[in-house]
Amino acid sequence: MFAGAYTALITPFRRDGTVDHDKLRELVERQIAGGIDGLVPVGTTGESPTLDMEEHIQVIRTVIEAASGRVKVIAGSGGNSTAEALELTTLSRDAGADGTLQVTPYYNKPTQAGLIRHFTAVAELGLPVVLYNVPGRTSCEIAVPTIAELSKHPQIVCVKEAGGSVDRVSRIKTACDIDVLSGDDGLTLPMMAVGACGVISVASNVAPRAVADLVHAAAAGRWDEARRIHYQYYGLFTDIFLETNPIPIKAAMEMAGFGPAVYRLPLCEMSAPNREKLLATLHRSGVLP
Repeated sequence: MFAGAYTALITPFRRDGTVDHDKLRELVERQIAGGIDGLVPVGTTGESPTLDMEEHIQVIRTVIEAASGRVKVIAGSGGNSTAEALELTTLSRDAGADGTLQVTPYYNKPTQAGLIRHFTAVAELGLPVVLYNVPGRTSCEIAVPTIAELSKHPQIVCVKEAGGSVDRVSRIKTACDIDVLSGDDGLTLPMMAVGACGVISVASNVAPRAVADLVHAAAAGRWDEARRIHYQYYGLFTDIFLETNPIPIKAAMEMAGFGPAVYRLPLCEMSAPNREKLLATLHRSGVLP
């Protein structure tokens, strides 16, 4: 259902800290022009922890309206409270989202039984669910047997695998038929080689055409082409994580002329040495001349 190259969108802020919906619409247009298959607003890259409920849903609505049905939109509408996830997902469904990205509940660290109940409750709303396994941020992994159990629900259709392990993809695909999307740009190619069907990408904010071309080449079995793109942009795929996401990708967007890199605390601007390294990588990869 969600195969292809998806962009985990940044949330542009004005210098006064408010959401810049005009720049957000511009970003959507850039992604579609770059060949991206879908958009994921208000995930980790969209700084979801610092957006209040109204801002959160308004960003989702803006992206859906700007996309105008041209690409799919998977709304980041998860939370560590099941009640909050249900509210955000209901609003996303009613706004016209094609699916929901559901992060593993963070901080309260539920058991696997709790995860099954949580994700099943969201799935009962009727919107296709993409599970989001990112233990480095949540301290709570969705175990492979849990994914296999959840995959029996007709609305739980995919998992974004951001645990940094290609082996997890093999284990998931052995255990069940659920689709897998890479959650790490640098692992997109190897994950697709063992059965993933695409990526939810951070790098595609600044390099949509490259990420789309890589994914489409791999999906078509054009492995030499996919490897060429992978190696050309591998430095970018790694250096956008020199600091906590989305600090570097927002800095990269600023360097590419998109607009000021504005963050909400506790995130702040990139350090000067890392910014210099990222700039060199943008030139070396060809994102900047």
